[in-house]
Amino acid sequence: MRVGVLLYPDPVTLTAPPRLLLVHAHPDDETLTTGGTIARYAAHGVHVTVVTCTLGEEGEVIPEGLRGLAVDAADQLGGYRVGELRSACAALGVADHRFLGGLGRWRDSGMAGTGANAHPRALVAGDLDEQVAALETIVREVRPQVVVTYDANGGYGHPDHIRAHQITTEVVSRVPDIDRFFHTVASQGAAATGVRALSELPDLPFRLPEPGELAVVPDEIITTAVDVSEHLPAKLSALRAHATQVSVWQSGNGSDSYAASYALSNGIAQPVLGREFYVLAAGEATGVETDLFGGLFDGRDADAQGTR
Repeated sequence: MRVGVLLYPDPVTLTAPPRLLLVHAHPDDETLTTGGTIARYAAHGVHVTVVTCTLGEEGEVIPEGLRGLAVDAADQLGGYRVGELRSACAALGVADHRFLGGLGRWRDSGMAGTGANAHPRALVAGDLDEQVAALETIVREVRPQVVVTYDANGGYGHPDHIRAHQITTEVVSRVPDIDRFFHTVASQGAAATGVRALSELPDLPFRLPEPGELAVVPDEIITTAVDVSEHLPAKLSALRAHATQVSVWQSGNGSDSYAASYALSNGIAQPVLGREFYVLAAGEATGVETDLFGGLFDGRDADAQGTR
């Protein structure tokens, strides 16, 4: 089958494509941290499911002409971001997108310590058991071999990212047929290299980050670096789809791995890197260095209904 030949060095017998499920807190998170990974595996025939926990209603709006959507104005940003997310998923090749509990069930909780944390539909104010049950239903239906979400700090401490970690971790502990569970992280070394390269590019419209300003982890804890360099055009298209939240810039040198940058509403430049990074939280580590699925299908069926 074509999937095995493309993804793995030795042909394998698959009765169904490999399945990857990612749990993210808000629209745009799927692209910011895992967009290249999604595009790579989708292009190779993997069935990719993205679960988004909220509509991102509390996000700050970058374009002046759309600021009336914000929570302190019309409070219509969540619905608008649904459209952005659909466009981004199409650019990345996502086969299956779900909202946790259904569209609009849980609301963006905002940053820690804000009044939005107490909104009756805020994700962090919601019933954890209900949220776990909603994700467990999806996971048991999709039957992914690999699941991805954030680490215990949610990457940078956002309450919804932390709750997504808690929900997903509990579901992974309940569902026996998940082979690997990963945390998406940012590499300290790769980020530093990317920022240095950005500092040498002319006309960068964003300010460079100060030391310690980007949320990164030490390289020694990273278990997996997925090469997404061939899929950066898809990631950049998806980043542009999230126009209320993300500004994208590219220099004229398309051959430069660090010729693209994005910034959130804070205007801090972040490099668009040719690799995305993960920490294996559970599962067999053999073969994970460059591939979330590495070594999983040697001598056995990829279908959850087959031999496990």
